[in-house]
Amino acid sequence: MVDKAANKIHTNVAAGNTPNKCIRGSIRATTQYNPFTSSIPFPSVHHTNKNPYFLGFVPLSNISSMASKRAPCIFSLLLCFLTASTCALKSVPPTCERIECPSYDVVDQGNGFEIRRYNSTEWMSTAPIEDISFVEATRTGFLQLFDYIQGKNAYNETIEMTGPVITQVSPSDGPFCASSFVVSFYVPKKNQANPPSADGLHLQKWGPTYAAVGQFSGFVSDDFLGEEAFALYSSLQGSNWASAVDQGRKADPTSAYSVAQYNSPFEFTGRVNEIWMLFSQESSNTI
Repeated sequence: MVDKAANKIHTNVAAGNTPNKCIRGSIRATTQYNPFTSSIPFPSVHHTNKNPYFLGFVPLSNISSMASKRAPCIFSLLLCFLTASTCALKSVPPTCERIECPSYDVVDQGNGFEIRRYNSTEWMSTAPIEDISFVEATRTGFLQLFDYIQGKNAYNETIEMTGPVITQVSPSDGPFCASSFVVSFYVPKKNQANPPSADGLHLQKWGPTYAAVGQFSGFVSDDFLGEEAFALYSSLQGSNWASAVDQGRKADPTSAYSVAQYNSPFEFTGRVNEIWMLFSQESSNTI
């Protein structure tokens, strides 16, 4: 039944028919619900985690691969504990040594997370993209933005590629519902005074912004994206930053987290991806 329902929703979304409509009923009883996961649900093991941030679906076939994937992380955390040291992120992703990225200061570091303060930034962004797949939505948005920097804009101007490509994630309300994604390119400093406009795109201006950041490698997958977001949220628990992140989510419930991707799809090694959970300076002042 789940397979038939999945095929039905895939067909409807591909045809543009009511992407926000959800297939309910017995499917709910066979899946795990998780707000960090935006992919189609599959039959899975029973899950009793009561954390309100953990609302995703974990395919049963992925349990063993998840365990093997998490094993290095568990080993790293154990090593940090034994050596009484802090496992720091690669504070400056290698890609940012080659192309322009937004500047930031590292405010704090912990096991599995980094707190950054980004300076004011500008991002050229897509309209919300409704889809059941993060990967497909990001591909759709990336192509729109790539056309933009290649000259498909009001000035017919070519703009330098920057990093990272970020996708803001607003998870769906339940099984077989389309989530909403906004994909953005960072606007280079030399273009920020007067960036060209383009049909279907809009400019986002961020004031100074704080981000709790977790990194992971490899290619981003719908199957594990919710797990990566939950890993960051879990690593913040017990720190002074957990409440600031919760306040940030309450202030903007439409965006649970963002995914930052730094590498070309043709790079197969040394890939760096990040989960960002944003919060304001006002929230940080409560720390």
